This record gives sequence, C-alpha cells and structure tokens, in this order.
Amino acid sequence: MKKTLTILACASLVLASCGGNQKKAAEAQAEEGAATKVTIAAHDNVPEYTYVNNPQIDLSQLEKDADGYYILFNGKDWTGWRGYMKDHVPTLWTIEDGCIKFNGKGGGEAQQGDGGDIIFTHMFKNFEFKFEWKVEKGANSGVFYLAREVEQEKDGEVKPVHIYCSCPEYQILDNANHPDAKLGKTLGIRQSSSLYDMIIAEPQNANPYGEWNTGSIMVYQGTVVHGQNEQNVLEYHMWTPEWTDLLNTSKFSSEKWPIAFDLLNNCGGPEHAGYIGFQDHGDVVYYRNIRVKVYDEE
Repeated sequence: MKKTLTILACASLVLASCGGNQKKAAEAQAEEGAATKVTIAAHDNVPEYTYVNNPQIDLSQLEKDADGYYILFNGKDWTGWRGYMKDHVPTLWTIEDGCIKFNGKGGGEAQQGDGGDIIFTHMFKNFEFKFEWKVEKGANSGVFYLAREVEQEKDGEVKPVHIYCSCPEYQILDNANHPDAKLGKTLGIRQSSSLYDMIIAEPQNANPYGEWNTGSIMVYQGTVVHGQNEQNVLEYHMWTPEWTDLLNTSKFSSEKWPIAFDLLNNCGGPEHAGYIGFQDHGDVVYYRNIRVKVYDEE
C-alpha cells in the first residue's frame, strides 16, 4: 500500500470551555503554534483523506493523583476538552455533581441540537485510562481511544469523518434494555466493555442501569486490555495480521467500509497515538473519576 504524506499548515484552533471559565480554560488548553494536516493519498479504493493535528494541552498543567495518574476532568470546568472537530464543548454535554453528563433525548445518533462526540485534547500513545460510568435505562454510549481528527472531501465539500472510523470503541451500554446488546455477528459483541462489534468482553459483569461501573483501557505497544468492574475482560493486539483479519470480519471491513478499515488498520495514524473521547449516542450517560497514566514519560 503506497501512501503519500503532505504536511500543510493551517490556522491555530482555539480550545474553548464554558460559562465564566471559558477564557481561563481556553488559555490553559492552547499551546503555541499552528495546527498541521497530514494528507493520505487515494489508494486501494480509499479516497484521499487528511489527519488534522490541532494544538494539544500540556499535561504538566494537570494535577496527578497519588498513583501517578493525570486527572483529565477536574469536575468543575472543561479544561482540556472540546467537541470532535469543534472549537467548543457541545452544549448537550454538561457538568453535573462533578460528573460529565450527556443530556440525550433518546434520539440515537440522529438527534437534534448541539451535540456530538467530545475528546480530551492530548494524543496518548502508551497509557492506562481509568474512568467510572453509569447510564439511564436503555442508554448507549462509548469510549474512544487512539482517536484522530480526520476530514475528507465529499461532493466538493470538506467534511469530518466520523470519529469511530478512526479508532477502537469500548462499548458503554445498558445490556438489559438496549437492543444493541442482542445485535452483531455474535451475541454479546456489542455489550458493555466489548470492543464494539469485534471482540466480546468476558465475563460480562456490568452493573444495571443507574449504578456506577468502573472501566479501564490499557494500551502498550499495540497490546490493548479492556477492564470492567476490576476484572480484565478482553485483550487484543493492534497493527498485526490478526488485527487486520479481525477488521475484515467486522462492519469495518475493507469491502464494506474502506476508509474505516484503512484508518482502523493504522490506529493512531502515523504516530500510533490519539485522543480519548466519549460518544454522543443520543442517550443519557455519566462519566467521572477520569484519569490516565502515561507510560512514555521519562
């Protein structure tokens, strides 16, 4: 597969917060310098697409807990966060009782309003991510990792590529009440903490809706482990022939969805690093105690 990389300069993106903390949060997040773009030439039935590399937050601005994890959400404002391919946090995401909350109306991914997925504005490579989550009855969401911001020209207009085309998804679901729990090629492959539509999480130990769950995602040199409620529930290895085969038996296969296959087969882009994010799937979901340990630090 031959690819051509083109580096382009573009205007710097200002990262925004909300309410009275907007200016403070924006200043805390933005680093000096412009964004860059890396364009991947058309190949193997995949039209040309572009990685957009926006300025990132300096992790030294964040607090660490006693175990050496950076605290990614301080429970008070949106420092470090914004919408995917946006310069602000969409208003359907709010802060409530120290939690990140998505105020869904049950409309699925096609809902109306200022919604969309959100990301923490630092690209991680080797890390362990920990968080807690709970959902309302029948809710669906997801945690993205190694996500990249990607755009592509369609019908003469440059448009964002869906975040889930570029990265794995740790499924968040009310298994008992959302129909996705019974869908997919194998029963359970879309249940909570599974690698969405690709690998089943076992044991399936999620708590019922309305109760908090713990989640974890470890990525180290291509090895990935999902954890749920203090148990490891799946392991897999990216950037291997087995990973490619796994993609080709999923909804992201090269035949069914060429750009998603290409992006996922090269998770994290040229740097093998990417953002952590939360999914707007139209339902009410809460996240808290969001933190990450970085293994690349000296």
